[in-house]
Amino acid sequence: MELAQAFAYLAAGIGAGFTVFGAASGIGKLAAAAMEASGRQPEAAGDIRTSMIIAAALIEGIAFFAAIICLLLVVLK
Repeated sequence: MELAQAFAYLAAGIGAGFTVFGAASGIGKLAAAAMEASGRQPEAAGDIRTSMIIAAALIEGIAFFAAIICLLLVVLK
């Protein structure tokens, strides 16, 4: 195995790890804020839930995009 290929595998693994950590952190903060907002205004819980689901989907989309970039780093090297 060449040194450049080994570094590509290492970079892809580290990048995927940061991606997962970042997405989990973002969704965790989002859910915590939504639960706090629902507790403060229970009548708006439906709208808050809808906004939370849309934002979580966008965060997941970014995470999938970053994971695909990490995989392409390995495959194209």
